[in-house]
Amino acid sequence: MTTLRIALYQPDIPGNTGTILRLAACLGLGVDIIEPAGFDISDRNLKRAGMDYLAAVALTRHVNWERFEAWRLASGRRLVLASTKAARPYTDFPYRDGDILLFGRESAGVPEHVHERADGRVLIPMVEGQRSINVAMSAAMIAGEALRQTQWLPLTASGPNVAPE
Repeated sequence: MTTLRIALYQPDIPGNTGTILRLAACLGLGVDIIEPAGFDISDRNLKRAGMDYLAAVALTRHVNWERFEAWRLASGRRLVLASTKAARPYTDFPYRDGDILLFGRESAGVPEHVHERADGRVLIPMVEGQRSINVAMSAAMIAGEALRQTQWLPLTASGPNVAPE
């Protein structure tokens, strides 16, 4: 089992949050939601956004950035920020099990003080003239690369998901 986590900084769109919760449930990733969110983050709304996958997610809600950062530092985890302002492609970053992959608000990213706290900053290279990729798609791409690098194998009913010989 992996100890990688996805953190969402003050998410704006419940559908994206639900998609990320579903991704995390299917891949065995923990999720941290750093409040306040741009929508009601009640259990009822999260259940609607995350469908029946919510029960399978190791979800932690943090009331603000300061509480999240105190928890992260106490747990000794690195913070890897996905940002359109980063210079390093996400495929060139050396991920480690235990990393927290941080994604900002759909409308505004993260503030500068959050950028400064990141141990690494990565971007998804895009065609010139395009602004950004949907946050849920970005989370899937970067989490997939981090899992590939840390040699994580998803478990199925019959064991590790590997091709037959």
